[in-house]
Amino acid sequence: MVVLGNMSRDEIYTWVVALLAEMFELEASALTPQSNLYADLDIDSIDAVDLAVKLKQLTGLRLQPEVFKTIRTINDVVDALSARPEESSI
Repeated sequence: MVVLGNMSRDEIYTWVVALLAEMFELEASALTPQSNLYADLDIDSIDAVDLAVKLKQLTGLRLQPEVFKTIRTINDVVDALSARPEESSI
């Protein structure tokens, strides 16, 4: 399990980029914090749910529906994960 509380924001970003690249066969070097998951990376709603499930499996953190709905960019994912890593549900 990945312990986000021990990671800096930059480390979380690097980890998220690697995860996205692996899950969706993307070129990691082409990803930026402003990359839009839907418009730029062609991730659909089912892919987004898969991402949320994978994040829960790897970190133990469950993204609350109201947080999940606001995520649009890679930076949003990092913000959600780094906001309250000590809690089991964000």
